[in-house]
Amino acid sequence: MEAAAGGSRTGRNLPAAIAVGVGLGAAVIGSLYFVKVLFLAVVIAAVGVGVTELVRSFAQRDIRVPLIPSIAGMAAILVGAYYGGPAWMIGLFAATVLVLMVWRMFQGTEGYVRDVSATVLVTVYPSFLVAFVALLLSHPVDGPDRVITFIATTVASDIGGYAAGVLFGKHKMSPLISPKKTWEGFAGSALACMAVGGWLVSWLLEAEIWKGVLIGAVVVVFATLGDLVESVIKRDLGVKDMGSVLPGHGGLMDRLDSLLAALIPVWALLTLLI
Repeated sequence: MEAAAGGSRTGRNLPAAIAVGVGLGAAVIGSLYFVKVLFLAVVIAAVGVGVTELVRSFAQRDIRVPLIPSIAGMAAILVGAYYGGPAWMIGLFAATVLVLMVWRMFQGTEGYVRDVSATVLVTVYPSFLVAFVALLLSHPVDGPDRVITFIATTVASDIGGYAAGVLFGKHKMSPLISPKKTWEGFAGSALACMAVGGWLVSWLLEAEIWKGVLIGAVVVVFATLGDLVESVIKRDLGVKDMGSVLPGHGGLMDRLDSLLAALIPVWALLTLLI
């Protein structure tokens, strides 16, 4: 089947995808290096849209997750992580889970366990995981550089995998979960991640290149797993994309999946090595 106008072999509207990517990159860099707190607002807005997409997708299967309290909890966890560190982040996460469980309790007993289970999933993914970006940002010496290193290295996985998959992709990685993913694409992701990781760690963070290469190698594994997890969730819910807010990309959660999965290992490695 031929690709649609402006499309590609993977079904993505490539010009629109590039334009959106450039716009998001400008927003991230501008907020990071001019007003760090503004970056938190950008993250809250983006993840808030992602939470909305998840909640609406669950609703299609009659699973009720409270939207506004979930977004408020996500914002509280993120801000707490930035100003109070890991202790506040974990404490606010636990408080958010408890509040959401009580919130659902007053809506009746029918489907309580099902709805609360989905609510806790949303509170963990993406709300708790994204808070680790605030820990990166709060580093007293080079917080913005750490965030840029993390984002750029993870995005390199998507770009490298897309390019290698389109050009060389033949051997399917997981046909049942994500038919378009190939081992050739994974190899392209790995090369791109390690190259970008080594470059940025040596340039921005002034550390040894091998540390960046190691971070890149870890990122490609977790980014790929995050993408596969998102695919499983979408298949179980019977949706193709979580949303359509980003032309050429789908929804916010369709772009955040690999970033969320890679956040904790990147934060841990940067904390231990640099």
